[in-house]
Amino acid sequence: MAEYEVCILGLRLAIDINVQELLVIGDSNLLVHQVLGEWATKNTKILLYLHYVQELIKRFTKIEFKHVPRIQNKFADSLATLSSMIQQLDKNFIDPIPIGIQKQPTYCAHVEEEIDGNPWFHDIKKYLEKGEYLETATHT
Repeated sequence: MAEYEVCILGLRLAIDINVQELLVIGDSNLLVHQVLGEWATKNTKILLYLHYVQELIKRFTKIEFKHVPRIQNKFADSLATLSSMIQQLDKNFIDPIPIGIQKQPTYCAHVEEEIDGNPWFHDIKKYLEKGEYLETATHT
């Protein structure tokens, strides 16, 4: 259902901005083949999505669906999963999700060792153990 929801959102967006020809690339083999009419479904929940997608398709002069294996499309799969988990009050609008691309892998953004030779969490650990601030703690 998550893949159908994302597909529907994309189709509605394309319709809203008056796209006439569209290539839909999806990693859900099931969705692509069902939309193309090559595979059938008996699941009533999926049928509602399928019928709605088929109605939206009629609004394009040309539309093509292409399957891309999920292994080659991890980013889109993550967005589809995220989209299905977000509850929006206004069904016609979804808050944008800011996505940043890091210049280096996260393991390169390590915390430098403190001058005293203890790890960065040493003072926090001592506070949790004793329940009181260390003498060297500051107010800032």
